[in-house]
Order: sequence, then structure tokens, then C-alpha cells
Amino acid sequence: MIEYLQGSKQHTELHLTQFGMEECIPGHFFGPAVRTHYLLHYILEGEGIFEVGGNRYRLEKGQGFLIVPDVITYYQADETNPWSYCWIGFSGTLAETLLKQAGLTMASPILHYNRDDIICQYLQLMIDSREYRKARETRLTGLLYLMLSELAEFGPSTPPGHKESRTEIYVEKVKDFIEINYAQKITIEDIARFIGLNRSYLCSLFKQRMNTSIQDYLIRYRMNKACEMMANAELSIGDISRSVGYSDPLLFSKIFKKMKGVSPRQYRTGETDRHKVNSPS
Repeated sequence: MIEYLQGSKQHTELHLTQFGMEECIPGHFFGPAVRTHYLLHYILEGEGIFEVGGNRYRLEKGQGFLIVPDVITYYQADETNPWSYCWIGFSGTLAETLLKQAGLTMASPILHYNRDDIICQYLQLMIDSREYRKARETRLTGLLYLMLSELAEFGPSTPPGHKESRTEIYVEKVKDFIEINYAQKITIEDIARFIGLNRSYLCSLFKQRMNTSIQDYLIRYRMNKACEMMANAELSIGDISRSVGYSDPLLFSKIFKKMKGVSPRQYRTGETDRHKVNSPS
């Protein structure tokens, strides 16, 4: 059983391209070949081999393998105990990040999950979603998120051979917090409180890793977002100011000019050389 799905304009971050289940005959194989999307197989019974990047893996029930886009792979069912498996194919800008959370990358393509039958349950729900006429695509996307969250929760936190340092983890948390909350009146204290570290210690870690202060990173992030908003003619300078966390348009204009070399109005109307404006300050 296999179902192919059309591309998604609504769920560009993550969407299913196909899913299915198969009981393979002895020796059944595919490849060597490449795919244009991610393909994750999960073995329900039996065994077989998976080859990628010069490595050969012998796999069995409770394991699986990840096929990465544009990478040559080969897989084959065992001659005496052929595997049956289910699979999901998917694409999207968040696919790689979500797979990494489950410990799955091109360098670490083997899935280990032998807790329960939750993967089969999600696959059945995908099949049953055919009864949804208006919102099937959204339901399928939600089920894909749930399945990947299950693999991330009970899989390795990082791929073997790569462990993030505490500094990297804290720095990424700061960047994520700013990305989500830059439009609010956030302070460095707010960020430190959210992460659970002393303000001075967090600032020191961030400066050491990023070669800039948290405050400067926040301001630069806001000004870059403001530049993106300038293209929307429906937004006034005041609208943009408030949208990037400044209730005072005059203060926003002052900081913008200091960072970009021109006022927001000059930037928008192109009164100066944009190459100069966008050069690092």
C-alpha cells in the first residue's frame, strides 16, 4: 500500500509527500538511487540491509533507516527472513532540524525505536485521514509532527559523535528567544530569567561564543527585521517601529540610523547607496 500526496503551499515548513507499508518478497531491493525528499523506513518484521556512503547496515524489527535527499542509497530485504516495513516521505524547511532532534542525519541514518506500536498507530491515522475532505493536509502534517516528536523524545538528543557544549546550548536558547520575542519589550534580564542563568554569566558566555553582546545582537536582529518590513508599503515607520519592539518611533529612527547609516525613511526611498547601507557596521 502506498499513497502519494501533492506538494504543499500551505505547510512549507513540513509536509508529507507519501506514506505506505509493504511486505517485501525475499531479496526485494531498491537502488542504488537518489530521492528528492526525506524518506524514513521503519521495520515491522524481518530483516534486510541498507547501504549509504560506503557503509552497510544490517537491520531488523524495531530499527529503521533515513534516506536523505540527493544521496545515493540501496536497500534489500533478506533472502530468508524478508522485512516488512512502513515508511513516510516528507519535505520542508524544518525537516532537517526535526530529524536532528531525533538523532537522525546523513551521517547517522539508523533509527532505533522498539518501545511500542505508536509508529504503526500514526500510520493508520494517516490512512484513516482520507475521510477528511477540507483539512486532510493539515491533519496529515499534524500527525507527521507527532510522529517525529515521538522519535525525538525517546531517541538520542544529538547524533552520535556530536555533543553540543553547554555554551552552545545556552547561546542557541538566547538566539531562539530573541527570534520569537524581538517584537516585545524584552530585556536581558528577561532572557536570563527564561534560560535560568545569572545575567552576567549568560552575557559572558554569549560574548565569548558570538563575539558580540546580547544587547547588540538583539538590536541588530531588530534592525534587520525592520529592513525586511520596509518593503511593505502599507506599513508606516511608526508601524515598523512598534513591530520590532520600539514604542517610540524617534528612538527607533535614531538607533536605525546608527546601525544602517541612514534614517528609516531614507532607507525605504533608496536615497543612498544600498550597498553602503547594508555593509556590516
